[in-house]
Amino acid sequence: MADFKEIKRSEHLPTRIATEIGREITDGRIQPGQKLPTEHLLAQTFGVSRSVVREAIAHLRNEGLVETRQGVGAFATEIATRQSIRIEPGHLGNRKTFRNLFQVRLALETEAAGLAARHYKPEDLAKLDEILAQMTGAEKWGETGIIADLAFHKAVAAATHNDYFLQFIGFITERIHVAINAARATAILEEIVEITIAEHVAVRDAIATRDPVAAKAAMRYHLEGAAGRLALNLEM
Repeated sequence: MADFKEIKRSEHLPTRIATEIGREITDGRIQPGQKLPTEHLLAQTFGVSRSVVREAIAHLRNEGLVETRQGVGAFATEIATRQSIRIEPGHLGNRKTFRNLFQVRLALETEAAGLAARHYKPEDLAKLDEILAQMTGAEKWGETGIIADLAFHKAVAAATHNDYFLQFIGFITERIHVAINAARATAILEEIVEITIAEHVAVRDAIATRDPVAAKAAMRYHLEGAAGRLALNLEM
């Protein structure tokens, strides 16, 4: 079995675990086609819950390093079928790289909001409402609020009913988790959380009206605000 180590609690657990497993795959210690250890065993090894492991596997699936087979488990993908897009978490410490990723995010998510307004189904809107309830709940100041923030953006992508939007936006949102932590660290927490929640509510409400123009404007306003809170100039 690969030489995994227990993860420190201060780190974003799913991302850190995905990085560890991904390194084992890309370095060849987990061979193409090889089955990964079970969720239960990985949870024990890393010292985390199975839900955290499940999210980490989802990260790897988005990156094309892992495929899951219903009722069987997760497997390292064959090299010939692996996707080429991959961003190591450490690379986002480079401000230019991070800004470039945010520019891509702005383009994709703005368009996704417009498509979601056109194509969402009642269950999609219900999902957005469920996530907003989590964002505004008692744990909105901590990790639960951050996870809900990311889930909201993936739910908007899912509401487009275009799997490619969900795939690419899902990939990007997992990478910008560090951005949300950075924004919270450099601002008055209560102020930034309330602003962020209000922006998400505006996106949800615009989508609910089935007005693509309003939905795109609300998402653009939110993302430009998020970039501003990180002191990112998206026009450069």
